[in-house]
Amino acid sequence: MGLLDILLGRSKAVPPNLDQLFSLPSAAITLETAAGYRATGSGSVCFKTAEGGGFSALREEVDKLLALDNGKFTSHTDAYGFTWLVRQTSADDLEGLVTDLHAVNTSLVDAGFGSALLCTLVAFTDGTKSLGLVYLYKRGSWYPFVPTGPDRRDNTVELQIKSLLTTDLNLEPDLARWFPIYNAPGL
Repeated sequence: MGLLDILLGRSKAVPPNLDQLFSLPSAAITLETAAGYRATGSGSVCFKTAEGGGFSALREEVDKLLALDNGKFTSHTDAYGFTWLVRQTSADDLEGLVTDLHAVNTSLVDAGFGSALLCTLVAFTDGTKSLGLVYLYKRGSWYPFVPTGPDRRDNTVELQIKSLLTTDLNLEPDLARWFPIYNAPGL
């Protein structure tokens, strides 16, 4: 970062640390024992579609890989034009889910599209409420998201989950970065 960047208040983006996903299984144990939330077996990767032939070729390759997995991966485009690749496994295979999500992320980064990655979401439930643990690539951090309706969330539970997971995950300290992702596929 140069002097001009410092004077103008610019900062370098945190490079995505894809291995942060592998800290999720230990966090899941904490969630289950302390708060009663269990993994649902659903997770997703969100990225913005880039223009050009390179991304189209990568997208075709990802679609081929998804087709080989007996339909456990699906692709959705949300109302904002972001693509979500959703992986569904059994609820007791969180390690397999994390590995599969990591493979998608790594494929995008290796092909030069790391800047297109927005987040990875892994879903949990306590039987009545949904919880998404969201990894923000550009921030290199996690945050909990607890939707309670179409445009509502439970901030109290989110803060409780944050306090439970401080030793397990690199949590986002800036609460303004805890973006609501209502209707996210896989949640």
